[in-house]
Parts: sequence; C-alpha cells; structure tokens
Amino acid sequence: MADDKADRAGGPDPGRRPGPGEAAEAAKRSASSAWARFTHSAFLPATVIVLIISAGAGLFAGSYTFAFANPTPRQIPTAVIPADRGTASRMAFIGGMEKALGASLRLHEYPSFAAAHRAIEDQKVFAVLRMHGRGVELDVSSAAGATVAQVLTSAAGKVGRAADVPVRVRDLKPLQEGDPRGLAVFYITLAAVIIGFLGAVQLSVNASGLRPLERIGFMIAYAVLGGFSIAAVVDWGLGTLDLPFLESWSILALTMFTSGLVFSMFNVLFGRWALIPTWGLMVLLGNPSSGGAVSWPLLPSLLGRVGRWLPPGASVNAQHTAIYFGGHQHAFPFLVLAGWSVVSMAVFWIWRHGHPGARPPRAAPERPSRT
Repeated sequence: MADDKADRAGGPDPGRRPGPGEAAEAAKRSASSAWARFTHSAFLPATVIVLIISAGAGLFAGSYTFAFANPTPRQIPTAVIPADRGTASRMAFIGGMEKALGASLRLHEYPSFAAAHRAIEDQKVFAVLRMHGRGVELDVSSAAGATVAQVLTSAAGKVGRAADVPVRVRDLKPLQEGDPRGLAVFYITLAAVIIGFLGAVQLSVNASGLRPLERIGFMIAYAVLGGFSIAAVVDWGLGTLDLPFLESWSILALTMFTSGLVFSMFNVLFGRWALIPTWGLMVLLGNPSSGGAVSWPLLPSLLGRVGRWLPPGASVNAQHTAIYFGGHQHAFPFLVLAGWSVVSMAVFWIWRHGHPGARPPRAAPERPSRT
C-alpha cells in the first residue's frame, strides 16, 4: 500500500491541466511524429508523384505548343545563281519575300543550277531561287522540310501578285503519297524513342534480377525486334512509307537502344525517379525540337540549334535522309546517336553497383512451420 501511494505521488496528477509550455511541447511532438510517419510511408512518394505529374502535364503541353503552335521562319537557307539575268527583279522579289515571311532568306551562291540541286540533295538549302524569263522560279523541297516548303510557296504567290511578277513554284523533292504532310517520320521516331525507354523501365521493374550485361543484351534484343516491327507495320502493313528497309530498320533499332540506355544511365544516377529526367530530355525537349513535325528553320532558334544534338532529332535527320535523299546520308546523326549510347553506357557501367541486378537477391522470408 505504501509503495502504491508513493508511485501515485510521484506520477502525474490526472486532475491537473497541462500548462501552456507543456501543451505546445506535446503538440510539437505529435506533429513531429505525424511527419515522421508520413515520410516513412508510401504517401510521401505518392504526393511527390502527384505534384510532378501535375507540373509535367503543363510542361508537356507547353513544350509542344511552344514549338508547333505558331511556326515562324527566321532564316531559311536558299540557293541563288549569280549568273541569272534580271538581278534587280530577283532582289526585289527576295526583299518582298523577306517582308512577307518576317524573316531573312540566307542566300548561298552556286555556280549552276546543277550545283544548287546537289545542295538540295545534301539538305544544305531548302529552296533554289532563279529567274525564269521576266518572272521568278522557286524550287522547293518538301522532303527536306514540308512546313518550310508550304511557307515559301504561300509567300511566293502573294509576293508575285503584289509585285506583278510571274512566279512558278516547283517541288524538286515531293513527299511520298502515303505521307502528304510529312509527319510519318516524326511518328515512327516518336514510337522508337518512347518504346525504347519504356522497355528499359519494364526491365528495371519486372526483371530487376538481370545483371547489367544481361540487361544490355535484352535491350539490344527488343531494339532490333522493335525497330523491325515499326518498319514492317509502316511499310509492309500500312504502305504509308516506302522505306529503304534495312537502313530504316537500323536507324529505328539504334534509336530504341539509345533511348533505353539513356534511361539506364538515369536509373543508376537517380534510382526510382529516373523516368523524370528521361522524359524531360527525350520527350519534353527532344521530340519537339527534332524537326520532324516542324522543320528546324521554323522552330524557335534555341530549339532549332539544340534539337539536332539530341537522339530524337538525330534519328529524324537520319531517317529523312535515308527515305528521301538516298546516297546523300550524313555521318552526323549517327555520331550523335552513337555518342549518347557510349556516354550512357559508360555511366551505367561505372555506377552499375547502383543497379538492382548488381545486388544479391533478397532472401525469401521463412514460413512458420505448422505443428
């Protein structure tokens, strides 16, 4: 009995109200405990995902709208032939075109029309401007840039009528019949880019036991098969594009593999959040600036310069050349894709200890034996 009385005497008085300081301290401890429970629960990453998805939706819409909604020419590379007669008329027409376009024609002089035509084939210029009698002949190349050809054609007609100068427009490199707007190359590249890194995401989530080299091997497998599937559906199945099959297949496979490696690089650097920088680089920035939907001369200047150095832009560049300018393929887009692949693989290999396949699998919990 004495001990019980002593215990009660030493303990808190249930009838006494806590003072202001004690109440504040208790509330602080309760809030701290609630925050600790929140940070160690699934609610924290779920909340972060909600915020990221909300911001990403706006960024996604903004990046594509910024690039595609109002394509505006800035500088359009155009070939001219100094030996043409009627230089005054030509310069007056050029001035009218620049005023109508709100941009300048970046003139490149070539000694003959044959040389200017080779520049079209090499995609160094988008049009050839030359005198034709008392009028002007404008040769465009829809295959090099359908949107640029449309803008030039529309402006030339207006300027010719305003200046009372006959204008004849020819399309030296028209698009294929199955792709009248020139968007098919953009779509197949978009498919290769997105499926390429989503394949790597699925390997990371559903085949995390794969070692790094095994993961790379399976990425090569789905890139080769996926590239074949895209090319076969677009060419043999739908007949949308008449592809140089082996070359287009190789470009698509390299694009898918590069895209998967980019995710793998971010995977070892950022763990479960790797999809965020991958999506930002490849989709938010890379696809709008690729030149596939809107040609580079019509893109905002920064996107036009950056796009060709990113995997989607390099893939579009290589694919356009393969389909429409056979025999004039450039090494640059392949070097860009190879460069991203090598850098991504090097980072993935150096930090491969952070990859799930580099860690021993967790031991399965023992089930209690029934007695």
